[in-house]
Amino acid sequence: MFFLYNSLVYMASKILAVVALFSPKIKLFVDGRISVFQILKEKIQPTDKTIWFHAASLGEYEQGLPVIEKIKENFPTHKIVVTFFSPSGYEVRKNNTVAHATVYLPLDTQKNAKKFIDLVHPDLVFFIKYEYWPNYLNELKNRSIKTYLISGILRKNQAFFKWYGGFYRKALDAFEYFFVQNESSKKLLLQLGKTNVAVSGDTRFDRVAAILEKDNRLDFISEFKNNQITIVAGSSWPKDETLLVAYINSTKHAAKFIIAPHNIKEEQITLLKNSLHRKTVLYSEMQGKNLADYDVFIIDTIGILTKIYSYADIAYVGGGFGNPGVHNLLEPATFSVPIVIGPNYSHFPEAIALVNIGGCMSINNQNELNNELNDLIINDAFRSEKGHICSTFVSMNKGATTIIMKNIHQKTL
Repeated sequence: MFFLYNSLVYMASKILAVVALFSPKIKLFVDGRISVFQILKEKIQPTDKTIWFHAASLGEYEQGLPVIEKIKENFPTHKIVVTFFSPSGYEVRKNNTVAHATVYLPLDTQKNAKKFIDLVHPDLVFFIKYEYWPNYLNELKNRSIKTYLISGILRKNQAFFKWYGGFYRKALDAFEYFFVQNESSKKLLLQLGKTNVAVSGDTRFDRVAAILEKDNRLDFISEFKNNQITIVAGSSWPKDETLLVAYINSTKHAAKFIIAPHNIKEEQITLLKNSLHRKTVLYSEMQGKNLADYDVFIIDTIGILTKIYSYADIAYVGGGFGNPGVHNLLEPATFSVPIVIGPNYSHFPEAIALVNIGGCMSINNQNELNNELNDLIINDAFRSEKGHICSTFVSMNKGATTIIMKNIHQKTL
């Protein structure tokens, strides 16, 4: 089975090279890996001490950031190496300041794994949430390099629990310790005979809680808001936008709307703007305009959504009409903002919990969206109560980073 896996990875590399000729995203995926080893040779010297973090994409990077920052603080003589699998993570955070080297993770072949680990020669390794690459993990195990899973999530449908998953199960032997988000993940690992596991919770709560201590001011958002009730739609997809546009065009309530689409390609932004009947301004066109005169603000840039949530009275978080589902709810939640989402959230424990306790409302159609937004706009006490539930939920779930760091400190002494 391992031979088949390696054959499939090899075939995938050839197919991706062809697909890259027609897909800009796959081109980034392929081209970005060409220079990885050269970058590592330039930034990591043989005498350097290093610690390696791997994140699948942007969400996992943000999830691991509290641990990365603490590790950097506790191991000041080590260089931090961060790898991404996906362009959507790498392209946004390739210029981060926490790591000494940020690169794509080369495809999981035996040759790549050996060469990568030769160049990085890490003392500690952290995989964030998921992505279990057998060749990399086997190589780490063979070299007795301490490797940890942080904010891990396991589900019954993963390969570890299938008849054909023997080589995947064996790869888990590389982990010194598993820090998982919930009891169900711990139970699944226990079924595999893994007793080196602790329920630490989700480090994202620590990250979003820390946001409150930062300077979240955006003067242009304050100018646009103009002390009116403001609904922020973050990471919206076309289905979300269809419902939101219909509401914005028809509502009689005095409210402002900020839309930060997931896709900020020019043609998509133009379609969105043209569909709105209210006075609309784009972030890219705001210079010289009196923003208080506009009803809708479309954010056609990246990197400022978190700060924008601090100005929200109500948040709509997109992705809930697609697969795998809704985007990050915790950023608006930490600012005491009530949240509305679409119906697809079953893969996200924090979304399930927030819906169950009432801080987040899930809608299935236009009428339900209209009713929820109307209730939140009209009823100040209702809106405040829902927002308080959200921020309390974040506050009560902090502490995963402390648990992880305490255990790692004990195991590395």
